[in-house]
Amino acid sequence: MKTKGAILWGLDEPWSVEDIEIGDPRTGEVQIRMEAAGMCHSDHHLVTGATPMPSFPVMGGHEGSGVITAVGPEVHDLEVGDHVVLSFIPACGRCPACSAGHQNLCDLGMGLLSGLAISDGTYRIQARGQDVIPMCLLGTFSPYMTVHESSVVKIDEDIPFAVAALVGCGVPTGWGSATRIAEVRPGESVVIMGVGGVGMSALQGAVASGARQIFAIDPVPWKREQALKFGATHAFESAAAAIEPIIALTEGRMAQKSIITVGEMRGEYIEEALILTSKAGRCVVTAMGHMADMDVKLNMFLFSMLQKDLQGNIFGGGNARTDVPNLLAMYKSGQLNLDDMITRTYSLEEVNDGYRGMLDGKNIRGVIRYTEADR
Repeated sequence: MKTKGAILWGLDEPWSVEDIEIGDPRTGEVQIRMEAAGMCHSDHHLVTGATPMPSFPVMGGHEGSGVITAVGPEVHDLEVGDHVVLSFIPACGRCPACSAGHQNLCDLGMGLLSGLAISDGTYRIQARGQDVIPMCLLGTFSPYMTVHESSVVKIDEDIPFAVAALVGCGVPTGWGSATRIAEVRPGESVVIMGVGGVGMSALQGAVASGARQIFAIDPVPWKREQALKFGATHAFESAAAAIEPIIALTEGRMAQKSIITVGEMRGEYIEEALILTSKAGRCVVTAMGHMADMDVKLNMFLFSMLQKDLQGNIFGGGNARTDVPNLLAMYKSGQLNLDDMITRTYSLEEVNDGYRGMLDGKNIRGVIRYTEADR
């Protein structure tokens, strides 16, 4: 199939929207007519090289939703016409990680950046006569895609596609950061560092978990205002500015939980978050840093003497096959605000505008909405 896609041809280059060719579904695969794609900061890490790719070109996009248009052999539980969400981590359900309840760590994830299809180890996308690596074996920055069923989750047909796209990555990652990895409990105080799409989802998870105080930290004034609307009790422009107020508001105990959800992780943020974290408290690192960055600022004495916990996190420790429908059920019942997280929508041709908006702090989440003109 010939269609279009947003392609990255090298580091620090803009996304190039151009003609591509997508292969038909093979064993275990489906083809999807995409309706919406979320514009996550993780795709920008491809541009900067923070997430290293084995080669270029690369097609962006790992959040998305759409409708199945074709089904390959031996596909189970999916059929033409199903509304679906793409999960940025595939889950086979059978490997040791999946069997132990860690489907967010499925062994299929080892090939996420290779570009090689799960079904047969070949490429599904070509541009200018070259094989293209799709982000997370998806590539949602295209109005059509061919993908393995392990990355596809069926959803109810009454869910708006733009909303559905968000639960393929950012929302479950943030929500699970608070509810599952940090294990926020009723009455606790929580720090959220960075309130973009993931951070705002973590904030909502902390609210739902019964947090008494939620301290949102972000340098962008508009984002701090939005954080208060989403349930934060206080908002600060930096970790340094938050120290004295949090000491006063917690009677010197600091926050039991801190969650780092900034767009680009840096080593110095660890110590900043731990300063705001209480004795025997937990600091969750959800934000992604540069693959080559090995330096972390950490007071080793206080870290051990105050018995603090530093915890990594991917996909909120969740399972897409249960988390996606559960989060969308909460959205339908009014318990999860996803509508207001979509700040702006863009056409595929406006993908670079969308990322400029993200980097300028104007978006919680930008979403690409596909039309017939894109196809």
